[in-house]
Amino acid sequence: MSIVDLTRELVAIPSHEDETAAGDALEEWLRRETAATVTRDGAGNVIATKGEGAETLALVGHHDVVEPAAPQVAADGDAYTVEERDGRLYGRGTADMKGAVAAAAIAFRDAEPAGELVFASFVGEEVGGVGARHAIDQGFAPDYAVVGEGSTGYSALGVTDVAVAHKGRRGSTIVARGERAHASEREAGENAIYRATDAVDVVRDLEPPAVEVAGETLEGSVVATEIEGGTAMNVVPDRCEITVDERTVPGERADLAAVEDVEGVEWTIDQDLPPMQCDDEVFARAVLEAADAAQPESPALVTKPHATDAGWLAAAGTECVVCGAAEPGEAHTDDESVSVAVLERCAELYRRAAERWPK
Repeated sequence: MSIVDLTRELVAIPSHEDETAAGDALEEWLRRETAATVTRDGAGNVIATKGEGAETLALVGHHDVVEPAAPQVAADGDAYTVEERDGRLYGRGTADMKGAVAAAAIAFRDAEPAGELVFASFVGEEVGGVGARHAIDQGFAPDYAVVGEGSTGYSALGVTDVAVAHKGRRGSTIVARGERAHASEREAGENAIYRATDAVDVVRDLEPPAVEVAGETLEGSVVATEIEGGTAMNVVPDRCEITVDERTVPGERADLAAVEDVEGVEWTIDQDLPPMQCDDEVFARAVLEAADAAQPESPALVTKPHATDAGWLAAAGTECVVCGAAEPGEAHTDDESVSVAVLERCAELYRRAAERWPK
């Protein structure tokens, strides 16, 4: 089966709210096309292993997708649409990231690995890394990983680069509490909105951390994004809630806990997707060499603004890079697509990396 055929098959299977059928297809393909040991864990992750060695390299992806747009669903509702035109495959999940999963599967099948080689496709990446976290909790601990999220078009148009760091995301809630009173007697109460705006002033003045990686500055950010409070025009509010979007970088975090210095204010972390940075330069360079050998252009070591499952793996001790076919602006769009030529390139890149690493 070609990479186009496998990508088309995977993309056509709905996997927004239930990844079971897509996992079934991957598991069946691996059992049919390889002699690897194939497992399916309790979360629905598909994991296959072959080769031997003291160190392990994993080719990692995910087979869940975000909700498709109406044109990306077939008329009968039982499948997603997949179209090929002008050298690209169009459909939900082509770029993010069933195309790269197919490339990794092909590479896993064809490689004669230098050590133990693992193929892993996780569930629940789009909802906070559910599958990756489950696998890690169950002992999934490769020494190295190439995560197939998008890295094409970062250094130059059409070039598949190797990302050695990416941002994380911490989402949190600030709740300011006060005392309700009639607005005509405002001194009798304590205005929660005023306390909340004092907390917003703290957020506004925070200096987000930054880190230098691969000749780039990866800079975090902290932004208040939503506010809700009050019950009526003539009532001093006793509660106001603010949501904060924070983009984190490897290392220090912005001191958001400082908002709790404001009287009546509490701060709660709702989601914390970790950033990633590869600390093994030799590994990163080895993957870069594989990327260079797989394409006529010269790829670079770059950074990526989006969180991926590489963050969870890196936090658990795996040295990771991100390298895949998706280009900036393709994921989660109504006309999502991926280049067939770049998918084929990625399959070759992954195969070369598996045969060169571990050294």
